[in-house]
Amino acid sequence: MLKKILILTFMLLFVSGCEKVEIEDSIRWVTIADIEKSLESQPPMNIGFDVDDTVLFSSAGFHYGQRKYSPGSSEFMQSEAFWEEMNNDLDKFSMPKECAERLIEIHKKRGDTIYFITARPATKTETLTDYLADIFALENPNKVIFTGFKRGENFKIEPIKKLNIQIFYGDSDTDIEAAQASGKRAIRIIRAENTKYKPLPEYGALGEEVLVDSGY
Repeated sequence: MLKKILILTFMLLFVSGCEKVEIEDSIRWVTIADIEKSLESQPPMNIGFDVDDTVLFSSAGFHYGQRKYSPGSSEFMQSEAFWEEMNNDLDKFSMPKECAERLIEIHKKRGDTIYFITARPATKTETLTDYLADIFALENPNKVIFTGFKRGENFKIEPIKKLNIQIFYGDSDTDIEAAQASGKRAIRIIRAENTKYKPLPEYGALGEEVLVDSGY
Protein backbone atom coordinates (compact mmCIF):
# COMPACT_ATOMS: atom_id res chain seq x y z
CA MET A 1 0.00 0.00 0.00
CA LEU A 2 2.80 2.40 0.93
CA LYS A 3 4.53 1.62 -2.35
CA LYS A 4 1.37 2.52 -4.32
CA ILE A 5 1.04 5.80 -2.43
CA LEU A 6 4.66 6.72 -3.16
CA ILE A 7 4.26 5.89 -6.86
CA LEU A 8 1.04 7.95 -7.09
CA THR A 9 2.70 10.91 -5.32
CA PHE A 10 5.64 10.77 -7.72
CA MET A 11 3.31 10.70 -10.73
CA LEU A 12 1.38 13.73 -9.47
CA LEU A 13 4.58 15.67 -8.86
CA PHE A 14 5.88 14.70 -12.29
CA VAL A 15 2.69 15.85 -14.04
CA SER A 16 2.62 19.10 -12.05
CA GLY A 17 6.25 19.73 -12.94
CA CYS A 18 5.55 19.15 -16.64
CA GLU A 19 2.64 21.55 -16.56
CA LYS A 20 4.79 24.21 -14.92
CA VAL A 21 7.54 23.83 -17.51
CA GLU A 22 4.96 24.09 -20.31
CA ILE A 23 3.64 27.37 -18.89
CA GLU A 24 7.12 28.81 -18.43
CA ASP A 25 8.18 27.73 -21.94
CA SER A 26 5.27 29.69 -23.39
CA ILE A 27 6.75 32.97 -22.12
CA ARG A 28 8.51 35.10 -24.72
CA TRP A 29 11.76 35.53 -22.80
CA VAL A 30 14.27 38.09 -24.10
CA THR A 31 17.71 39.11 -22.89
CA ILE A 32 19.26 42.55 -22.92
CA ALA A 33 21.50 41.32 -25.74
CA ASP A 34 18.39 40.28 -27.71
CA ILE A 35 16.89 43.75 -27.30
CA GLU A 36 20.11 45.47 -28.32
CA LYS A 37 20.43 43.27 -31.41
CA SER A 38 16.82 43.91 -32.43
CA LEU A 39 17.60 47.64 -32.53
CA GLU A 40 20.81 47.46 -34.57
CA SER A 41 19.26 48.63 -37.85
CA GLN A 42 16.77 51.00 -36.23
CA PRO A 43 17.21 54.81 -36.15
CA PRO A 44 17.01 56.67 -32.81
CA MET A 45 13.53 56.50 -31.35
CA ASN A 46 11.48 57.48 -28.32
CA ILE A 47 11.63 55.00 -25.45
CA GLY A 48 9.43 54.86 -22.34
CA PHE A 49 10.01 53.45 -18.89
CA ASP A 50 7.67 53.01 -15.97
CA VAL A 51 9.32 54.02 -12.67
CA ASP A 52 8.41 51.94 -9.61
CA ASP A 53 9.61 48.32 -9.81
CA THR A 54 10.83 48.97 -13.37
CA VAL A 55 13.77 51.35 -13.06
CA LEU A 56 13.64 51.87 -9.28
CA PHE A 57 13.19 49.48 -6.38
CA SER A 58 11.20 52.02 -4.39
CA SER A 59 9.45 49.79 -1.86
CA ALA A 60 11.21 51.47 1.08
CA GLY A 61 9.27 54.69 0.47
CA PHE A 62 5.96 52.88 0.12
CA HIS A 63 6.66 50.83 3.25
CA TYR A 64 7.33 54.05 5.16
CA GLY A 65 4.17 55.65 3.77
CA GLN A 66 1.99 52.76 4.77
CA ARG A 67 3.35 52.66 8.31
CA LYS A 68 2.93 56.43 8.70
CA TYR A 69 -0.40 57.08 7.00
CA SER A 70 -2.41 53.82 7.13
CA PRO A 71 -0.80 50.96 9.05
CA GLY A 72 -2.08 47.63 7.79
CA SER A 73 -3.96 49.00 4.79
CA SER A 74 -3.40 50.57 1.37
CA GLU A 75 -5.34 53.74 2.20
CA PHE A 76 -2.08 55.71 2.23
CA MET A 77 -2.14 55.48 -1.57
CA GLN A 78 -5.00 57.99 -1.52
CA SER A 79 -3.10 60.44 0.69
CA GLU A 80 -1.88 63.65 -0.95
CA ALA A 81 0.55 64.11 1.92
CA PHE A 82 2.13 60.73 1.18
CA TRP A 83 2.60 61.50 -2.50
CA GLU A 84 4.16 64.87 -1.66
CA GLU A 85 6.70 63.02 0.46
CA MET A 86 7.22 60.25 -2.08
CA ASN A 87 7.74 62.54 -5.05
CA ASN A 88 9.99 64.99 -3.22
CA ASP A 89 11.95 63.12 -0.59
CA LEU A 90 11.47 59.36 -0.21
CA ASP A 91 13.15 58.37 -3.47
CA LYS A 92 16.47 59.02 -1.78
CA PHE A 93 15.85 55.52 -0.38
CA SER A 94 15.01 54.06 -3.82
CA MET A 95 17.61 51.87 -5.49
CA PRO A 96 18.15 51.75 -9.25
CA LYS A 97 17.54 48.32 -10.75
CA GLU A 98 20.56 46.80 -12.45
CA CYS A 99 18.57 45.81 -15.51
CA ALA A 100 17.37 49.41 -15.90
CA GLU A 101 20.93 50.75 -15.71
CA ARG A 102 21.97 48.41 -18.52
CA LEU A 103 18.94 49.14 -20.68
CA ILE A 104 19.24 52.89 -20.29
CA GLU A 105 22.92 52.75 -21.24
CA ILE A 106 21.99 50.95 -24.46
CA HIS A 107 19.36 53.53 -25.33
CA LYS A 108 21.64 56.44 -24.45
CA LYS A 109 24.37 55.10 -26.75
CA ARG A 110 21.84 54.76 -29.56
CA GLY A 111 20.77 58.37 -29.14
CA ASP A 112 17.22 57.39 -28.19
CA THR A 113 15.04 59.89 -26.34
CA ILE A 114 14.05 58.54 -22.93
CA TYR A 115 10.80 59.27 -21.11
CA PHE A 116 9.66 58.12 -17.69
CA ILE A 117 5.92 57.65 -17.23
CA THR A 118 4.61 56.82 -13.77
CA ALA A 119 1.14 56.21 -12.38
CA ARG A 120 2.08 58.22 -9.31
CA PRO A 121 -0.22 61.24 -8.89
CA ALA A 122 1.31 64.60 -9.79
CA THR A 123 2.26 66.90 -6.92
CA LYS A 124 3.00 70.62 -6.79
CA THR A 125 6.73 69.89 -6.78
CA GLU A 126 8.83 66.81 -7.46
CA THR A 127 12.47 65.79 -7.30
CA LEU A 128 12.02 62.45 -9.07
CA THR A 129 13.16 63.89 -12.41
CA ASP A 130 16.43 65.12 -10.91
CA TYR A 131 16.95 61.87 -9.02
CA LEU A 132 16.53 59.74 -12.13
CA ALA A 133 18.80 62.08 -14.10
CA ASP A 134 21.47 61.77 -11.44
CA ILE A 135 21.49 58.00 -10.93
CA PHE A 136 21.20 57.19 -14.65
CA ALA A 137 23.53 60.01 -15.78
CA LEU A 138 20.99 61.64 -18.09
CA GLU A 139 21.78 64.98 -19.69
CA ASN A 140 18.86 67.36 -20.29
CA PRO A 141 16.30 64.83 -19.01
CA ASN A 142 12.64 65.03 -19.91
CA LYS A 143 10.37 65.79 -16.98
CA VAL A 144 8.81 62.71 -15.47
CA ILE A 145 5.20 62.29 -16.60
CA PHE A 146 2.83 61.68 -13.67
CA THR A 147 -0.43 60.19 -14.92
CA GLY A 148 -2.12 59.29 -11.65
CA PHE A 149 -4.28 56.20 -11.44
CA LYS A 150 -7.94 55.27 -11.25
CA ARG A 151 -9.41 51.78 -11.18
CA GLY A 152 -10.55 50.69 -14.62
CA GLU A 153 -8.71 53.44 -16.51
CA ASN A 154 -5.26 53.42 -18.10
CA PHE A 155 -3.84 56.93 -18.25
CA LYS A 156 -0.50 55.84 -19.76
CA ILE A 157 -1.98 55.20 -23.20
CA GLU A 158 -2.29 58.90 -24.04
CA PRO A 159 1.36 59.91 -23.39
CA ILE A 160 2.69 56.77 -25.12
CA LYS A 161 0.70 57.69 -28.23
CA LYS A 162 1.36 61.42 -28.02
CA LEU A 163 5.12 61.00 -27.62
CA ASN A 164 5.25 58.23 -30.26
CA ILE A 165 7.07 55.93 -27.84
CA GLN A 166 8.18 52.83 -29.73
CA ILE A 167 9.15 50.60 -26.79
CA PHE A 168 7.67 50.77 -23.32
CA TYR A 169 9.19 48.92 -20.38
CA GLY A 170 7.03 48.20 -17.35
CA ASP A 171 6.32 45.72 -14.58
CA SER A 172 2.53 45.88 -14.34
CA ASP A 173 -0.26 44.62 -16.55
CA THR A 174 -1.40 48.21 -17.06
CA ASP A 175 2.04 49.10 -18.42
CA ILE A 176 1.90 46.26 -20.92
CA GLU A 177 -1.71 46.96 -21.85
CA ALA A 178 -0.96 50.66 -22.42
CA ALA A 179 1.85 49.84 -24.85
CA GLN A 180 -0.19 47.20 -26.65
CA ALA A 181 -3.24 49.47 -26.90
CA SER A 182 -0.96 52.07 -28.49
CA GLY A 183 0.38 49.55 -31.01
CA LYS A 184 3.88 49.70 -29.49
CA ARG A 185 6.40 47.13 -28.35
CA ALA A 186 5.86 46.09 -24.73
CA ILE A 187 8.64 44.56 -22.65
CA ARG A 188 7.88 43.31 -19.15
CA ILE A 189 10.28 43.94 -16.29
CA ILE A 190 10.07 41.43 -13.43
CA ARG A 191 9.32 42.75 -9.96
CA ALA A 192 11.66 41.94 -7.11
CA GLU A 193 10.23 39.22 -4.89
CA ASN A 194 10.27 41.52 -1.85
CA THR A 195 8.38 44.37 -3.52
CA LYS A 196 5.53 46.08 -1.68
CA TYR A 197 3.49 45.84 -4.89
CA LYS A 198 1.66 42.52 -4.51
CA PRO A 199 0.37 40.24 -5.89
CA LEU A 200 3.01 39.61 -8.51
CA PRO A 201 1.63 39.59 -12.06
CA GLU A 202 1.57 36.55 -14.31
CA TYR A 203 4.55 37.21 -16.54
CA GLY A 204 3.90 36.67 -20.23
CA ALA A 205 0.14 36.35 -19.74
CA LEU A 206 -0.52 39.20 -22.17
CA GLY A 207 1.76 37.79 -24.85
CA GLU A 208 4.44 40.36 -24.10
CA GLU A 209 8.20 39.88 -24.11
CA VAL A 210 9.63 39.36 -20.63
CA LEU A 211 13.18 40.43 -19.77
CA VAL A 212 15.25 37.65 -18.26
CA ASP A 213 16.80 38.32 -14.82
CA SER A 214 15.12 41.72 -14.51
CA GLY A 215 13.99 41.33 -10.92
CA TYR A 216 17.03 43.27 -9.70
